[in-house]
Amino acid sequence: MHTGFITHTACAAHEMGSWHPESPERLSAIHDHLIAIGLSPHLVHIDAPAADLAAIERAHDRRYIDELRSRIPKQGYAPVDPDTSMNPATWDAALRSTGAVIEATDQVLSGALENAFCAVRPPGHHALRAQAMGFCFFNNVAIGALHALEAHRLARVAVIDFDVHHGNGTEDILADDERVLMASFFQHPFYPYTGTEHPAKNMVNVPLPAGTKGDVVRQVVDEVWLPRLERFRPEMIFISAGFDAHREDDLGQMGLVEADYAYITQRLMEVAARHSRNRIVSTLEGGYNLSALARSVAAHVKTLAQI
Repeated sequence: MHTGFITHTACAAHEMGSWHPESPERLSAIHDHLIAIGLSPHLVHIDAPAADLAAIERAHDRRYIDELRSRIPKQGYAPVDPDTSMNPATWDAALRSTGAVIEATDQVLSGALENAFCAVRPPGHHALRAQAMGFCFFNNVAIGALHALEAHRLARVAVIDFDVHHGNGTEDILADDERVLMASFFQHPFYPYTGTEHPAKNMVNVPLPAGTKGDVVRQVVDEVWLPRLERFRPEMIFISAGFDAHREDDLGQMGLVEADYAYITQRLMEVAARHSRNRIVSTLEGGYNLSALARSVAAHVKTLAQI
């Protein structure tokens, strides 16, 4: 099995201040841990290209894209919302993050890779069609899903989001698109305080209270997600892989551990084997305790690679 690991050094140049939890150290923690446990040599390492603006426009308004580019600071930081800002490297990092998911999609659909994990930042699932928020600028997973549908002419794709926060941006972009089924769980009530009010028919939203542990999440996967995925029969699966529902992560209050992420990944791989020719593209979202993040990504990627 060929599992891609797609990233770029530009993704580490974006930063929002030494105090900010969405830090470049997130990627180095992942990279170092995969080397330390001997997993890195088993992966196909690919440098992410920069995304074309035409691909980004499938998910975002051109006026928003142009405005974002116009706000790149020559030095220091340019805030775009209370917890999200740009530095001089942000634009290139965002293009590489989106480009990684597009490249992964192309490689998986060509058969060069069976699946792929994109170790990128900034993350994407809070980015709305015309607004940056929640550390996110471009919605990487939504752009990848739309690329599969429109550039590769797939008929149905699934988007799975297991971040502790609701992927409100992804829902904003993909709601009511009958070619997409999006399934997620998320802590509620919690930032961004969305996902529970009249979701579209193609959204499978499962709000969970603070303190929820892995046994409940596994039940959600088996009893809520999987029946919908089986009926939908996706031709490809995209994952918004946030690891901030881990019990050691202070940005959430859920109780998952590494074995839970491996379980979720394995169940999704079973769906992909039945309906999607094993095709999965996963991209990093949250996860801010560096040790828990690195261990959880390793569990996820090790399962993807079947090692």
